[in-house]
Amino acid sequence: MNPFIQIRRELHQIPEIGLQEFKTQAYLLEKINRLPQEHLTIKTWETAILVFVKGTVGEQTIGWRTDIDGLPITEQTGLPFASIHEGKMHACGHDLHMAIALGALSRFAEQPAENNILFFFQPAEENEAGGKLVYDAGMMDEWMPDAFYALHIQPSLPVGTIGTKIGTLFAGTNTVKIKFHGKSGHAAYPHESNDMIVAAAQLIMQAQTIVSRSVNPVEGAVITFGKLIAGTADNIITGSAELSGTIRTLTPEMNDLVEQRMREIVAGIEVSYQCKIDLSMEKKGYYPVVNSQEQTSAFITFMEAQPEVNYVDFPTAMTGEDFGYLLDKIPGTMFWLGVGCDYALHHEKISPDEAAIPFGIDQVEKWLRQQDVMPLRIFNP
Repeated sequence: MNPFIQIRRELHQIPEIGLQEFKTQAYLLEKINRLPQEHLTIKTWETAILVFVKGTVGEQTIGWRTDIDGLPITEQTGLPFASIHEGKMHACGHDLHMAIALGALSRFAEQPAENNILFFFQPAEENEAGGKLVYDAGMMDEWMPDAFYALHIQPSLPVGTIGTKIGTLFAGTNTVKIKFHGKSGHAAYPHESNDMIVAAAQLIMQAQTIVSRSVNPVEGAVITFGKLIAGTADNIITGSAELSGTIRTLTPEMNDLVEQRMREIVAGIEVSYQCKIDLSMEKKGYYPVVNSQEQTSAFITFMEAQPEVNYVDFPTAMTGEDFGYLLDKIPGTMFWLGVGCDYALHHEKISPDEAAIPFGIDQVEKWLRQQDVMPLRIFNP
């Protein structure tokens, strides 16, 4: 068995939620510390790991990012190496991402490129925008990449396929949290109460008109409320409710429009239902993933020339990814890596084809070494 497939299986067993990846970090560090150390410098921040590989020339630095956190999902794959952490699962492929990054790192530890390479093992992609946290903490400042790259597995593409596009690949996301404050009472006396379930229901319905009537239909946006908490019994009118969801847009301008309309609707519900509503909308670091023209054009040309790669143009998706924050600061590219699976990302039965791991390692190494012959914009923070 390929050793990095085994590493993937071992990581798959210990998924952890963002900023709690203590076992994962320890496992990764143990593997990294086994590599030749002559060209490596390692530092950590919380559960993040940054590994700087000094190049033979070292005039520029190329960044490679991989995410390391899991999801709060109960696994139902039936695999012999299924998660041993109850209620947690690597259902988004971050276990494969880590295995591929370790594989590529091991090759550069043995044989450095001309350029420096920064391997960024990032926590909290799913919940706390760990890329922004580490960047804003200044942990990359001394090794700031001139270009940044990352991949994400894609179940709908077969192994051997790579896909991306110039421009916006993923949407920006905005977390919405809403708290309703009314007046509880007996179900038989609704006129003496102020029902927040009705208020919440009205807000949910009115929010959908933002997309259908305020957003240009050729631009698009998504508003999804995935969680509603309200009430304690069937004969009690509840005076409180909590609603949470997500806004997804392809441009900052569209995000601003949706936010504005959401505030206006909330203000109207407060008047109509004589209640108080607390509204929180937070982007964190989930900016749109915008692939730069120069780097992505070169990436596409390179991959199309590889005989073992089936390159495809991939359309923009409303998927959220905090790599967008790093690409807002540093030019680069994110791409899809095919893993040929019947189940989608975040599904409790997703089981990617592990043949994608050695294939992915090969392509990542080739692309990062290709940077030695590409002129890069020197990054000035």
